[in-house]
Amino acid sequence: MSEITPFSPEEIAAEGLKLEEYEEIVKRLGRHPNKAELGMFGVMWSEHCCYKNSRPLLKQFPTEGKRILVGPGENAGVVDLGNGLRLAFKIESHNHPSAIEPFQGAATGVGGILRDIFTMGARPIAILNSLRFGNLEDARTRRIFQGVVEGIAHYGNCVGVPTVGGEVYFDSAYTGNPLVNAMALGLMETDEIVKAGASGIGNPVLYVGSTTGRDGMGGASFASAELSDESMDDRPAVQVGDPFLEKSLIEACLEAFKTGAVVAAQDMGAAGITCSTSEMAAKGGVGIELDLNKIPVREIGMMPYEYLLSESQERMLFVAAKGRERELIDIFHRWELQAVVAGKVIAEPIVRILFQGEVAAEIPATALADNTPIYHRELLPEPPEYAQKAWQWSSDSLPPCDAEGIEINGTKKTWNEILLHLLDTPTIASKHWVYRQYDHQVQNNTILLPGGADAAVIRVRPIEAKPSECTIGVAATTDCNPRYVYLNPYEGAKAAVAEAARNLSCVGAEPLAITDNLNFGSPEKPIGYWQLAEACCGVSDACRQLGTPVTGGNVSLYNETLDSQGNPQAIYPTPVIGMVGLIPDITKVCGQAWQQEGDFIYLLGQLNNIGTGRGRSRTTPTLGGSEYLAVIHNTVAGQPPVVDFELERKVQESCRYGIRQEWVKSAHDCSEGGLAVALAESCIGSKLGAEIKLADNQIQRWDEILFGESASQIIVSVNPQARDSWETYLQQNLGNYWQQIGKVTSARSPLKILTTKELSLINVKINDMSLAWQQAIERRLKVF
Repeated sequence: MSEITPFSPEEIAAEGLKLEEYEEIVKRLGRHPNKAELGMFGVMWSEHCCYKNSRPLLKQFPTEGKRILVGPGENAGVVDLGNGLRLAFKIESHNHPSAIEPFQGAATGVGGILRDIFTMGARPIAILNSLRFGNLEDARTRRIFQGVVEGIAHYGNCVGVPTVGGEVYFDSAYTGNPLVNAMALGLMETDEIVKAGASGIGNPVLYVGSTTGRDGMGGASFASAELSDESMDDRPAVQVGDPFLEKSLIEACLEAFKTGAVVAAQDMGAAGITCSTSEMAAKGGVGIELDLNKIPVREIGMMPYEYLLSESQERMLFVAAKGRERELIDIFHRWELQAVVAGKVIAEPIVRILFQGEVAAEIPATALADNTPIYHRELLPEPPEYAQKAWQWSSDSLPPCDAEGIEINGTKKTWNEILLHLLDTPTIASKHWVYRQYDHQVQNNTILLPGGADAAVIRVRPIEAKPSECTIGVAATTDCNPRYVYLNPYEGAKAAVAEAARNLSCVGAEPLAITDNLNFGSPEKPIGYWQLAEACCGVSDACRQLGTPVTGGNVSLYNETLDSQGNPQAIYPTPVIGMVGLIPDITKVCGQAWQQEGDFIYLLGQLNNIGTGRGRSRTTPTLGGSEYLAVIHNTVAGQPPVVDFELERKVQESCRYGIRQEWVKSAHDCSEGGLAVALAESCIGSKLGAEIKLADNQIQRWDEILFGESASQIIVSVNPQARDSWETYLQQNLGNYWQQIGKVTSARSPLKILTTKELSLINVKINDMSLAWQQAIERRLKVF
């Protein structure tokens, strides 16, 4: 590098740039950058903004479909629900900020994803979240967990958008690096979908919303680096949100969009002014000139570097139709928000930043937004050693077991005790402590409440429509079993997509499309890149098999914690799938709890000859990667379940059809904890018992049958009057892959799982199961 370089290697690294990337900047500019320009490149060339390690992998995703109106590349995806209704949705991460400042990190994650939605011209109607934390026995984990939940509740409740669903996992793999992924849905209110590409040379550029300060400085670069013991010093990189101001911003933006005077819009999220100006210019093939002296500020003495890298919240950039800027400014002033003409669209495709009458920065827009560095990394020729070693595990290495139980560390444990232990595991246990803090009924459109079903269900109601006039619903879920992905990234990612679709089918929804949040460690390490590449292949293949295109999402890499010795500890690879589905008639949905004593219980999908009633099914569930193996035997090994997509589609179609015919009264997929836990959850939710009979022929291990996990399994309950119609349909459409396994019993009855020889495997009272399941998290937090 030249001797006259104005920046030291340390200063370049502090912006998140490599020395070779700095040399590329010099080559593109034909000169050395100044401090402000270096900062702009630092944030825009971060993984968080430009996906320089993941973009080649994302190209394989299917992105088109009959209902896809807007795919990747805009602020959010948009799907067609029919009847003139259009749904915008997106998921994004706020992992590193939440690790350092849990409350504000999570709160501003919610605020950011909501802005992505209403920037498209859609009114936000629901929020979901996918959360991962370390072990709750750890005091720091408890602090982060409580702060994140409080932050999500604060922002969502104050802004008036219901938080209706999601998932929470606990595992020591996330101890230093929690995952906070926020998903939002919105119903389009404008005739035209508002996009980000600037156009119209001479059109004014408006800055609207809140003021700019020094909070959130360099947040995009911060999100693209490992967390270390010094990360607490990066608290200024954590933004501070104001949900009440955002509520005004939602209303003002939607009102402004309806005037037709807004040519393009972009929220100021990661990289703030730098990102919004460069992306709008690059997408429109034009340039933007912006004067920093016209930007409303909340702090004095700010320099261009600080303006450009600030991630102050609740701010937007508009391109307005020339001559109509006053009309827009008046709208924002009426909502008591800032609104100023701060620049204009120019023909030269550059971002030109002015400050105190001089040019503070001038960079080609594409160099910041899309013509960024891309790294094509080499994939390992074979799976890494850790995976190959894990795949060698088999259940033969476990202690022998029988119908009574299993010996653990010299003590015989009954299956009753094992079940109660699993129900007390925070990952499986009730998340009531979490969602009771969320207002999940604001807007009065929530059909199924959190905790009651496998997916959230929202009535699709335009702002001026009466509830009685609206019968269409949308279902949404977030899913990923990270242990599966760790053990086999390809199969685990396929399973995540399949489970998301299965959860939607369990409430009667037709899966439409996904948004994904790819949370991984460092792609610069061979294992990290192998995990990312294999998981992307799995997501892509599963989406094609299930007809659920990818409409966009987020990539969050470098989710690693550096310990005091500087050794990186990566999280489990966690490709979270956010999926939406269509419900034609919201009066025909169902939850996971039994509805009536005497209803027949059926198992749809894969299982090896376990039932005693009509039908037959196949494929033994596996203990590989299971919650049972991890919790009871402290082992993470084996191969996760493999999805048979032909069967998966048939199982889901059968479940949806049964719900719409009103034969199926409850539906619940078998996931963590297997068959026994799924049955227990249906009992707890209804306070009704169940009696299940399992065939005991050729059973090698009862723990595989009770707690083994398998893809493509759904437990449903059916009214006896519908039995013949239901079974005729199953025989014609599901072949042998179904089984009647029992009946719903009275409220005074326990969950009983017997063999055909009347051997009792499990016999547990509903109250005992409820106590373990409902108090697991509260007991660890000591918040009774």
